[in-house]
Amino acid sequence: MHVYSFLQAVRDKRPLVHHITNWVTIFDCAQIVKSFGASPVMAHAPEEAAAMTGIASALVLNMGTLTSELIESMKLSAAAANRKGIPVVFDVCGAGATTFRDEKAMEIINGTRIDIIKGNSSEIARIAGQAVETKGVDAGHVSADLKEIAKALSAKRSCTVVITGAEDIIAGNGKLLLVHNGHPMMASLVGTGCMATSVIGTFVGASPEQIPEAAAAGLACYEIAAEQAVKKSEGPASFKQHLFDCVYKLDEKQVRAMQQVG
Repeated sequence: MHVYSFLQAVRDKRPLVHHITNWVTIFDCAQIVKSFGASPVMAHAPEEAAAMTGIASALVLNMGTLTSELIESMKLSAAAANRKGIPVVFDVCGAGATTFRDEKAMEIINGTRIDIIKGNSSEIARIAGQAVETKGVDAGHVSADLKEIAKALSAKRSCTVVITGAEDIIAGNGKLLLVHNGHPMMASLVGTGCMATSVIGTFVGASPEQIPEAAAAGLACYEIAAEQAVKKSEGPASFKQHLFDCVYKLDEKQVRAMQQVG
């Protein structure tokens, strides 16, 4: 798989990625998109959310800081994205933690066309109907085979499913892709999961005809940058600073040498 070609597409096309996302990590999500060379926009108000989606190349929905008003904005924006035919990425952040989150996640999934459902192991397992719990927004224990869960949910929902973790699992269009890049330091920094969702939105916005492959390439590039950043870092704070720089400076030689996608 030619991962770098997807990064080049992002830099060439500079897609506008509309977010309705997590207030805790909203700046970092915007910055990671900008560092990759694309354009982020965060328009949450129901009065303008659909209009903003109408000029975007991809829509990212993240229910990390969930409110009823945000859900309405998500529904309006997803409908606008469906009409335009642009990819919709939905991070089911916190699914399995509360009944409210589970109910609202399913409202969006059942009521709109979602192209990518993304989450950690317990979030995706919960959306797939497994009796698991999520520790707030951190993954809980899942005993079932994650690859099988991803493939089954992808087939059931006719979408791409992404499970992030030490091994990223991407199931879509009858394919199963695995990404083994990254570093444990990422788990010590708030927002790395939300940023991953924004990265996926950025890459599928530039290559909407190859959604599973673009999602895998985006995660690989993001995590290669993380591997480089950690070498210069003393802890989570310096790691965050170096992560944006390493994303910005990522080049073909680095990607080709370090990508672990199969």
